[in-house]
Amino acid sequence: MVHQQSSGGRLSRTGDTRDTDDMSRLLAPRLAYFAGVARTEHVTRAAQEMEVPQSTLSRAMVRLEEDLGVDLFARHGRTVSLTPAGRAFLTSVERALAEIERAADEVRADADPATGKVAFGFLHTMGAETVPGLLHAFRADHPRIRFSLVQNYGEAMLEGLRAGELDLCLTSPVPDAPDLVARRLDEQKLRLVVPADHRLAGRRRIRLAEAADETFVTLEPGYGLRRITDDLCAQAGFRPRIAFEGEEAETLRGLVAAGLGVALLPPPPFPRPGVVELTVTAPRAAREIGVAWLAGHPDTPPVAAFKKFLLSKRGTLLPT
Repeated sequence: MVHQQSSGGRLSRTGDTRDTDDMSRLLAPRLAYFAGVARTEHVTRAAQEMEVPQSTLSRAMVRLEEDLGVDLFARHGRTVSLTPAGRAFLTSVERALAEIERAADEVRADADPATGKVAFGFLHTMGAETVPGLLHAFRADHPRIRFSLVQNYGEAMLEGLRAGELDLCLTSPVPDAPDLVARRLDEQKLRLVVPADHRLAGRRRIRLAEAADETFVTLEPGYGLRRITDDLCAQAGFRPRIAFEGEEAETLRGLVAAGLGVALLPPPPFPRPGVVELTVTAPRAAREIGVAWLAGHPDTPPVAAFKKFLLSKRGTLLPT
């Protein structure tokens, strides 16, 4: 069969991205049809196997060849055979269809109620104790659900939600954004951490204003705890003098132990030698911990189950 090379519906081959996208949309629905005909080398038999009308399959193959501008089949009565171009095309088509099937299997597996996957983000400060305890308790009733765990700071996790990389995240402060849903789960008191030989180390309680002349070590800008630190210091009437900025709370605690400054931090998972942790009496020093997810985003069964579990921990998420 010879096809006219001046088909008005044929796409140009300029290399333009739009042309490539248009070609993909045009060809994709016909690839499985092409593979079926190529495998059987018989249009009628392929139509029966794929449970589509023979006329539909025949038209699809003709249109495919017209749009490509290449003969994929040589016709021999009711049978067909692949041309060299058809054999080359089949190799790529089979690879593409196999990749689509693999992707379909993967997303079905991730959504399986018993064995699916949850992409879960959380703050670094919750990684040593809180999150392992949560996962242990949850998997008592859902032992085969899998987790993809991401530790990061709050803003990065919210962007992960928006990008579809995370299903849920534990973060602080609790976000207030129109494209997100967030629920407060618990509150965590912050302490002023000072070196063990510091002038304030003999105290148990302190007003934050008493630390106005101290050098602080803090998390970098963009971290929720950094924002809270700046806000609390402003409430106490001063702007903190910052010597070091880091990315992880326990690193800051180590800097304090080395005598490099003081810090406002949540309680450590285990006592840290070399520091003393003081209760801040004014202003009220605490951070809210909440769970967030993307608004209007449908949950798979495993995500729905874990979300329900987290919401059930309201008020008991953190140790008292």
